[in-house]
Amino acid sequence: MSSSTAAAASHGTRNYVIVTLAYWGFTLTDGALRMLVLLHFFRLGYSPFTLAFLFLLYEAAGIAANLIGGWLATRFGIARMLAVGLATQIAGFLLLSAVSPEWGAALSVAWVVMAQGVCGVAKDLTKTASKSAIKLTAGEASGRLFKWVAFFTGSKNAMKGAGFFLGGLLLEVLGFRGALWAMAAALAMVLAGVVASLPPLMGKAKASKSARELFAKGRGINLLAAARVFLFGARDIWFVVGLPVFLYASGWTFTMVGGFLALWTIGYGVVQASTPALVRRSRDGLSTEVPAARAWSLALAAVPALLAVLVLASVPRAEVFVPAGLCVFGVLLAVNSSVHSYLVLAYAGSEKAAEDVGFYYAANAAGRFGGTLLSGLLYGWGGLVACLAAAALMLVLCWVATLGLPVRR
Repeated sequence: MSSSTAAAASHGTRNYVIVTLAYWGFTLTDGALRMLVLLHFFRLGYSPFTLAFLFLLYEAAGIAANLIGGWLATRFGIARMLAVGLATQIAGFLLLSAVSPEWGAALSVAWVVMAQGVCGVAKDLTKTASKSAIKLTAGEASGRLFKWVAFFTGSKNAMKGAGFFLGGLLLEVLGFRGALWAMAAALAMVLAGVVASLPPLMGKAKASKSARELFAKGRGINLLAAARVFLFGARDIWFVVGLPVFLYASGWTFTMVGGFLALWTIGYGVVQASTPALVRRSRDGLSTEVPAARAWSLALAAVPALLAVLVLASVPRAEVFVPAGLCVFGVLLAVNSSVHSYLVLAYAGSEKAAEDVGFYYAANAAGRFGGTLLSGLLYGWGGLVACLAAAALMLVLCWVATLGLPVRR
């Protein structure tokens, strides 16, 4: 390896570490935010559907934020968009902290939905910028790219799980408003570190000049985007409202619910980071990875289908076997998500990787939006059985989408 190549690799590793640390800080507070809002407003007596509604704009905003964020990151640089995402999250926290107990229910819900929308934009601007940075810093080596994507995605979700626990803790110790102020202050320090450490023009390239060019993606990106809609729609159908409310109604305390969700998400992240050891890599980066995406998605669909049958049959101790079954679901989901996250970067072009990633995560946000909405509606209509049955159906559709993935670039 020449000295210039070694220097470039070292520089890429440095930037990867900085982006990863920044996204850890962001994800920790983002996970805490979800638990803060869910527990605080459930304690105030909000219905399952209203709780789901509080997150709708958060998820919907991500669809546009990913598309626009990918284009902006290409046009102005990844580091700049990462900074914009962090600053937007701080603004969302401060807006949310202004909610007053003296306001009426309608005004409170509208304000929270608006503030959550701001945080949704922040999340997806930050995610698109961060994931795009991996493609840039890892280079073209498929083995290195797979390992870096897996570690980044897995560690991020482990931090999100820790954030669930942190949210419950901060709610108990500082209260709703105090917790939001503390998280805003912490993110301000992360923002300062990003601005001081990363080159502002990192990842800047020639952006698409028209909507038609922006949406002109290859077959692999399009099919992965479709699979992602169903994959994360299936997760959020039970995860956002159905499972927390089911467990609380089954006698679990807030601390137990938050602790379980935290441990589930941390374990999910650990499995994601370990995926390169579970999925054999090929020299071309696709010939074994694509069949793996198909096999793991089909296996995943069987888990909620089986759980729905068991709950419908009134098998005793549902409050025990449902969480246990969903831990199995989490392992399979983690491998699926990690393989998908690698494949989108493998299919993405080098010049406009941020735009390709933004398009893919816009589909991810669309799936979360649909899953969030259905979580409240289906749980109110048919309980956890309806949520699990819908999740199984969506995962079958995810598997169907992977059948068309190309095995060559």
